[in-house]
Amino acid sequence: MLHCPECAFANAEGAKYCQKCGAFLGEPGEDDRESTASYRIDDVSGEFIPVDLDDMLEEEGALLVVRGSGRAGESFALNADRLTIGRGPESNIFLDDITVSRDHALLVRRHEHWFLDDLGSLNGTYVNRRRIDTQQLSDADELQIGKYKLTFLSR
Repeated sequence: MLHCPECAFANAEGAKYCQKCGAFLGEPGEDDRESTASYRIDDVSGEFIPVDLDDMLEEEGALLVVRGSGRAGESFALNADRLTIGRGPESNIFLDDITVSRDHALLVRRHEHWFLDDLGSLNGTYVNRRRIDTQQLSDADELQIGKYKLTFLSR
C-alpha cells in the first residue's frame, strides 16, 4: 500500500495520484506534468476535447489544470485579463461544489503577471497551502479553491 502524503489514504502500489484527494504520489521533485492527460469541455456538445498543454501555453501564456475531485486533467486557458472563479454559473471558471463560494476568487493579469485574489470566500483561497487575500502566481503554483486543487502553469 502507498499512503497519500496529503490525506493518508491507502492507495494501491504504483498509483500516481491519490484515489481520495487527487494528490500526486510520486517522489518529491518528480515532474508529474507529463503523466496527466489534459482536456477541456466543449461548450456546445459537452464532450471532452484533448488539449496539448505546450501548445495551449504557447497560445495563451498561462492556464490552470485541475487535479483530483473527479475533474483531474481539465484545463482552463487564461485567455482574458480577468477571470472569475466560483460556483455561480456565470463564472469564467465554474467549480460546482458547495465548498466553493458563488464569487470565490478572481484571476487577474497586472503588469505582465498573474494574480489570484480571494473575493471574501467562506472557505478561503490557498496558494501553495497558504491562505491568501491576494498573491502573485508563479509557474507550478498549487491553488486550492474549496475541494478543488489546481496547478497554475505559465511559459
